[in-house]
Amino acid sequence: MLCCLPTVCTVRCQKFLISRVGEDWIFLILLGLVMALVSWVMDFCIAVCQQAQTWMYGGLDSNVFLQYLAWVTYPVVLITFSAGFTQILAPQAVGSGIPEMKTILRGVVLKEYLTLKTFVAKVIGLTCALGSGMPLGKEGPFVHIASLCAALLSKFMSLFGGIYEEPGLVGIKDFSLLGTKNESRNIEMLAAACAVGVGCCFAAPIGGVLFSIEVTSTFFAVRNYWRGFFAATFSAFIFRVLAVWNREEETITALFKTRFRLDFPFDLQELPAFAVIGGLKTTSSSWSLFIQSIASGFGGALFVYLNRLIVQFMRKQKTINKFLMKKRLLYPALVTLLISTLTFPPGFGQYMAGKLTQKESLVTLLDNRTWAKQGIAEEFDYIGHSQAWQHPQVNVFVTLVLFIVMKVGTKI
Repeated sequence: MLCCLPTVCTVRCQKFLISRVGEDWIFLILLGLVMALVSWVMDFCIAVCQQAQTWMYGGLDSNVFLQYLAWVTYPVVLITFSAGFTQILAPQAVGSGIPEMKTILRGVVLKEYLTLKTFVAKVIGLTCALGSGMPLGKEGPFVHIASLCAALLSKFMSLFGGIYEEPGLVGIKDFSLLGTKNESRNIEMLAAACAVGVGCCFAAPIGGVLFSIEVTSTFFAVRNYWRGFFAATFSAFIFRVLAVWNREEETITALFKTRFRLDFPFDLQELPAFAVIGGLKTTSSSWSLFIQSIASGFGGALFVYLNRLIVQFMRKQKTINKFLMKKRLLYPALVTLLISTLTFPPGFGQYMAGKLTQKESLVTLLDNRTWAKQGIAEEFDYIGHSQAWQHPQVNVFVTLVLFIVMKVGTKI
């Protein structure tokens, strides 16, 4: 009996560490790994879909009409399939999912919002929507996808007991997907999942934690900071490693890396301006920050106001509402057709770099290339994707303004 005592104590200690301490780390690592894989696979599929549209458009350069048909038909088909597939399989996957996650994190049980069926509908629908080339983002839906992964992982880990053991009450069928006897622990993991959703999108774990604090809770427990940061960091790291493994990147770098010259990374005339901006931003009473805050606030308020006007107009039109209720797929198809027509490269799209995909436009906008020499845009040497911004009759800055108006208008 005495010789067995150390073995029993060791087993109990191991069981205690795994059930009380280790499962948190295991769960967060698995969550970060799964979300990195999901994000990478989705990005790969989105890139393939967008390359297919470019290939179809380029292969029909002998006939402008056929080019137009291919350019507008492809995104309309993808968007229609995305909307129809989501409505049929899991209507709960519609939208960004952030309002629903706010509600769930406050303790309200929403049926079928954290199920495998919703996860499949969300991933496939979002992949098709982004693959269509429409000016959409995935950071909002990824918060819901990460929460779905957290809920499903909790369900999976409940098979092994511990803190993720399912409740014994039979009547709590829907709440069993949140997992477990320890309801507060599940809420903590869902809060961490919200950070992971943003972290694996942009490889930005700190931004993911701040985003999860901002959009999910009026009160954010301090003990959740390390969970969200650890899972988001692990997810961002794996996401970047997968990009290197797939030869999309040479090494683990920033998502939008700069191209500063190695001999002298800045022009001399730029250094005083950088020094002034840096000095202003270090003081709390900075006029620069004050003006930026005012401009950003008015811009956001204008966006919300215009969006509300459109929504109110659509709600007042009862005839249109009844028609769209019966023809649910018609509205997204018409909007996609309109946007695709405006971005058609030989048409109006030539004034806003319409032939570039979402990623290509972001890369060219955020790289370290000045689009003017001595204040004259015509002297700039356009190479690579930046050639899409050049137009023989229109200045590049006019193209940029039209591009911004187009993107903001489609978002509204």
